[in-house]
Amino acid sequence: MRIKNALTVDVEDYFQVSAFAKNIKPSDWDKQPLRVEKNTQRLMDIFDEAQVKATFFVLGWVADRNRSLVKEIARRGHEVASHGYSHQLVYNQTPEVFREETVRSKELLEDIIQAPVRGYRAASYSITKDSLWALDILAEAGFEYDSSIFPVRHDRYGIPDAEEIPHRLKTLKGHSLVEFPLSTAKIFNHKLPVAGGGYFRLYPYALTKAGLTQINHRQQPFIFYLHPWEIDPEQPKVATSWLSRFRHYNNLDKCESRLCQLLIDFEFDTVQSVLNTLELLDNHQP
Repeated sequence: MRIKNALTVDVEDYFQVSAFAKNIKPSDWDKQPLRVEKNTQRLMDIFDEAQVKATFFVLGWVADRNRSLVKEIARRGHEVASHGYSHQLVYNQTPEVFREETVRSKELLEDIIQAPVRGYRAASYSITKDSLWALDILAEAGFEYDSSIFPVRHDRYGIPDAEEIPHRLKTLKGHSLVEFPLSTAKIFNHKLPVAGGGYFRLYPYALTKAGLTQINHRQQPFIFYLHPWEIDPEQPKVATSWLSRFRHYNNLDKCESRLCQLLIDFEFDTVQSVLNTLELLDNHQP
């Protein structure tokens, strides 16, 4: 029997990525052509064809402008979770602003789907050692699990020595919260991020598959993420740095076919379902 892994989508549009923050200000987001609905619908069609369910971490800004998309995600049997509201890096926010946005997004999503929203993921995995205070706010807001901590070194995120498997942690104030960290694997004696996104597009598929297989061979589930814009090679091009262009645009034309192969090679379900299987959540059904 294959291990069930968590399949996730960070529902945001191409112009909202942190790498473009200096090029497109949030005040100009409403001036950009929206592509998130079409791309998210395409992902749901792919998941339907593969007969898998996923967790969609929906940005509050997107939900405010497309309530019908959020309803459709829930109607198709996927889990709706929160990606915050404004896609700002947590460690650049004050606790007060973070709390207001976090509660606002959670209440918005719950109003749309008329069901509890139990999971959270920070913009660009920006819960780091400098923003661990955010975990207390998540617990106090009623979230049961988080998936924001990436156990790697990166210029925008990461806690390199963080625990690498799903676990229940104690926050700074003593609250209890389940953490599903982004997946890493040991390849050529180096710890590499293999959880998806840009890594999925930049690495050869064989490398991603080997890393994820290694995790399952340890009898552990991995978590995989993707953004709707990553299957959209026709998206508008943003004038930005060469590094951001490379990270964002490389292999967009290959991502959908790789995703379809991934859904064949591994078993997937929602985050909530996987955490229930691990008995980390408190008797909640997916």
